[in-house]
Amino acid sequence: MEETSREAVGMAVQRVAGMLQRSDQLDKVEQYRRREARKKASVEARLKAAIQSQLDGVRTGLLQLHNALCDVKDIQNSLADVSKDWRQSINTIENLKDVKDAVVQHSQLASAVENLKNIFSVPEIVRETQDLIEQSELLQAHRKLMDLERSRDDLMYEQYRMDSRNTHDMDLIRRYFGQVQPLSDELAKQLWMVLQRAMVTVRRDPTMLVSVVRIIEREKIIDNRMLDRQKQTGFIPPGRPKRWKDRMFQELKETVSRRIEGTQSETRDSDKMWLVRQLELTRKYVLDDLMVVRNLMVQCFPPHYNTFSSFFFNYHAAVAANVRELGAADLEANEIVSLLTWVLNTYTSVDMMGHPELKAECDVTQLEPLLSQDVVDELLSKYIQTFTSNITGWLRKALETDKKDWLKESEPEADQDGYYQTTLPAIVFQMFEQNLQVAAQVNDTFKEKVLEQCLKQMSSFLNRYKEEVINYKEEHLKDRKLPQCYVQYMIAIINNCQTFKESINSLKRKYSQSIEPSLYDDPIERTLNEVAREGCQFLLDEVFLDLEHHLNELLTRKWLTGSHAVDTICVTVEDYFNDFAKIKKPYNQEMTSEAHRRVVAEYMKAVMQKRITFKSPEERKEGADRMIKESDQFKFLFRKLSGSGETDRLCDAIAAIAEVFKLSDTTMLSLEVSTLVSKYPDIREDHIVALLVVRGDASRDTKQKVIETFNQTRPPSSMVLQPIFKDITVPTISMTTMTSMTVPKLLK
Repeated sequence: MEETSREAVGMAVQRVAGMLQRSDQLDKVEQYRRREARKKASVEARLKAAIQSQLDGVRTGLLQLHNALCDVKDIQNSLADVSKDWRQSINTIENLKDVKDAVVQHSQLASAVENLKNIFSVPEIVRETQDLIEQSELLQAHRKLMDLERSRDDLMYEQYRMDSRNTHDMDLIRRYFGQVQPLSDELAKQLWMVLQRAMVTVRRDPTMLVSVVRIIEREKIIDNRMLDRQKQTGFIPPGRPKRWKDRMFQELKETVSRRIEGTQSETRDSDKMWLVRQLELTRKYVLDDLMVVRNLMVQCFPPHYNTFSSFFFNYHAAVAANVRELGAADLEANEIVSLLTWVLNTYTSVDMMGHPELKAECDVTQLEPLLSQDVVDELLSKYIQTFTSNITGWLRKALETDKKDWLKESEPEADQDGYYQTTLPAIVFQMFEQNLQVAAQVNDTFKEKVLEQCLKQMSSFLNRYKEEVINYKEEHLKDRKLPQCYVQYMIAIINNCQTFKESINSLKRKYSQSIEPSLYDDPIERTLNEVAREGCQFLLDEVFLDLEHHLNELLTRKWLTGSHAVDTICVTVEDYFNDFAKIKKPYNQEMTSEAHRRVVAEYMKAVMQKRITFKSPEERKEGADRMIKESDQFKFLFRKLSGSGETDRLCDAIAAIAEVFKLSDTTMLSLEVSTLVSKYPDIREDHIVALLVVRGDASRDTKQKVIETFNQTRPPSSMVLQPIFKDITVPTISMTTMTSMTVPKLLK
């Protein structure tokens, strides 16, 4: 206390010293004294309030402690009484424990004794049950299965009662009876198989169907019993509830659906009357099946199943689903009429659901419409539109089928005249014919619109056809060994173009009364010609790919010393044209002419590329003679292929150039070149220069003179009727190179 007093005095001194640090503060001493007095009074008041509050709390706490002490004494007395009673009854509890253990043990032993026979013979019973299932003795198999399941379930239930947390013993029992669940699944599979063939089984062996129903009823009773015990004890055996009865109704419903789906065996591709046949088959199946249900199947099921009513509505639902699917499909106009006639008239008539024998069981008026009125209205409005939307799909499918044929390893079929062809034109125009036949039944105006739509779709289709032909060629060039029959199918594609033309004209003559050309006639004609000509070009490309090596030998030193390149070229071209003979006119003639032109053009390219420069008059004469001989070979070949000599002019160009090389007097070169230019006006100055370079003996003055003569005598380009040199390019050659070629000869 003294130390505290000293600390308080010290703090007060410090506080007073802090207030009186300046002389002017002495005047405020009285003010400071009053302020400090107020603070002291306030602190004392708060201190008294705090002490009073604590005193009240202490008083309350003491009162509660007193009450607690009284409660503790009461509890102590009660515990003493309980302890006394427990000591008096402990002997009795120990005696009851023995009884309880004996009861549990007795229950387990009783369950074990009851199932002892099954427990020891589980493997044997499993084998017997499996044999019975395989022998279709389903009732006996199910009886043995129930014995096994009862033994397993009783043991597991007793174990659950004794110690539900003992998973080890539970797993031990489950493993010992591990074959029971697969056996149950196998039996169930047999039951579903019988139900899936219910329509056949009820005719041949109705007792089998009855056995299945009895088994399912048994399982339903067991399921209910197990579910009730689960509510009471919380225990449910493995595999329960099986719900086989629900599965039975589901299987019967799916059987009906599969039965209706089984009528959809035919397609439009196989039979143009596919829908009529399918609907008639559906009518027959439904009527026959419902008769079987009424006369036979209802006797195999309990009355409360309402078997006939269930099947009646299941068939209606399956037919409705099938009809809705057909209604949503892209049907043709005649198919829409067939469908609506069947839905609105046939289905509810005495020939089907309104049959007198069925009418006694179910009222057909209770059935919902197969198609809603909105769908019916939509189909009616679609009647004149369906064919338009379908044509594109049909054409695409036909083209895909034809593309698959292009990859076959066997040659395409040939028509009666031996020309290769595919089935595409026949398929396409069969589609058009069917649509036009239906349209013709409406009126001539509608028929003309359908024909116009057919031509429009044909124009678009031919553009896709052209693209696919080009892709076919490009894929072949990646590996020329594939497809094996590329040439034959390209020939068939070319022939298809002519067949398309003939078929289009036939349709127009048959179904159109207008003499005015259609808007799509010119595009169709143009595209067909493009496809055919490109096909011919692709085939010639194939030929010249094989000839490339031999063409590169022309006008080389090897050629001059005795090459068989032209012999090989002629043999190869003739061999290819044995296949090309199966191309229809006029394309085969155009192809022969183009092959002739390309052979001569390649020969000219060999000359203009200056692969050889003759070194002496003897070489020039030998080379010229060889060129003349080879020109005659080409003439003979293409006369044979074309059957006429109208194309000799092309081969004569080779001989004409040979004469330029053969000429020994260089002063006559200008005259010889003038003769060459008069025959072939499309020859250019660079061609003349190239010929002089190949000759190898023309001086600069001679060249200059020949070029001047060429420019003076060159006819106008309008006179060129059949150009030969137009597309033949000449490698550039400098004047220095030309001079270097001639200087040695001049010096000599």
